Amino acid sequence: MNRNVMENSVWVFAENGNKTVADVSLELMGKGRELADQLHSELVAFIIGNDVSNFAPELIACGADKVYVAEHPQLANYLTLPYSRIAVDLIKKYRPGVLLMGATNIGRDLAPRIASHMRTGLTADCTDLEIGDYKVGKKAWEHILLQIRPAFGGNIIATIVTPEKRPQMATVREGVFKRPDSDYSRKGEIVQLKPKVTEEDVILKIVERVKAEKKVNLKSARIIVAGGMGVGSRESFEIIHELAKILGGEVGATRAAVDAGFIDREYQIGQTGVTVRPNLYIASGISGAIQHRAGMQESDRIIAINTDPNAPIFSIAHYGIVGDLNETIPKMIKAYKEKD
Repeated sequence: MNRNVMENSVWVFAENGNKTVADVSLELMGKGRELADQLHSELVAFIIGNDVSNFAPELIACGADKVYVAEHPQLANYLTLPYSRIAVDLIKKYRPGVLLMGATNIGRDLAPRIASHMRTGLTADCTDLEIGDYKVGKKAWEHILLQIRPAFGGNIIATIVTPEKRPQMATVREGVFKRPDSDYSRKGEIVQLKPKVTEEDVILKIVERVKAEKKVNLKSARIIVAGGMGVGSRESFEIIHELAKILGGEVGATRAAVDAGFIDREYQIGQTGVTVRPNLYIASGISGAIQHRAGMQESDRIIAINTDPNAPIFSIAHYGIVGDLNETIPKMIKAYKEKD
C-alpha cells in the first residue's frame, strides 16, 4: 500500500467489552468499508485492551484490510490516558484520512482527546457519512468526508467538513448504520503491537465496576410501540405497554415523553436516545420532530397514530391513522386478541 493511499485510509476504533466487540464498532466497519471503497483505499481497525487479539478475525470478516492490536494487562479496562496516548501514537505514525468512533461513553471521552492532540475537528453524533467534494471561494477539495447530523435543535440537517485537517473525525451512535454480514473468507493483516504502560498512564485506578442490567433492548426489538407527548400521562402509557406485550414487542418513547416523566429514559428513541430499525414501529401520539425521526425512520414499516393530520410523522409513515390513540389502540388490542 503506497503512502498516498495509506494517508487516505479509513480507520475505525474497535471498542470492546464483556468479551465482545461493541455493536457500534461493527456497524462502523460496514460503513467504513463503503467509504474506503469510494476512496480506493484501505479500511483499518485498531483495538486496545487485554486478550483482544481474538477479535481481529471478526473485524477482518466485517471488512477490515488491516487490524492493529494493542494488548497489555493494564489495558483490560478503559483508561483515558493510556488509551488516548496509544491511539494518538498510531495516528501520528500512519496518518489516516478518516477516523470513525462510536458515540458511546468511551468514544465520547476518547474522541475529543484524539482530536485535540491532532489539532483536527470532530463531528459528534453523525446520522450519515458520505464521500464528496467541497468548495468555498476559490478553494476546492475532492473526496473528503461529509459529516451529516441535525443541528440547531434539529431544525436543520448540517453537513460538516474538515477539509484541511487529518484525520477527519466523526462519532456515530449505535444503530445508525447496519452491521455488515461477516465474511470469514476475507483475508487481512493482523499487526500485534507492544504498548508500554507507564506510571503516569495509571495515575487513576478503577476500584470497582458496577454494571446495571438493561431492562429493555430496543436495538434488537423487531416490534416497537412508542409513545409521545400525545399519550398524556404515565398512567396512559399503560395501553402502550399492553399493546407492546400483546405484539411481543418493546415499548419506546420520545424525549418529550421522557422529560415529562411519562416513562424512564432507557426507553428513549431518537437523536439523544437509541437508534432503532425494527420490522414494525407504531408511533402513538408522536408528532414526528426531526430529533425523533432520526432514531426510527429506517424502520421497515411505520404506523402512525395522531389526532393532527398534518403531523410530520405522517410524512414517513407507511400507514397513518388520524384519531385518538386512546380509542385506536384499544381497538387494535381487541382485534389482535380476537384473531388469536
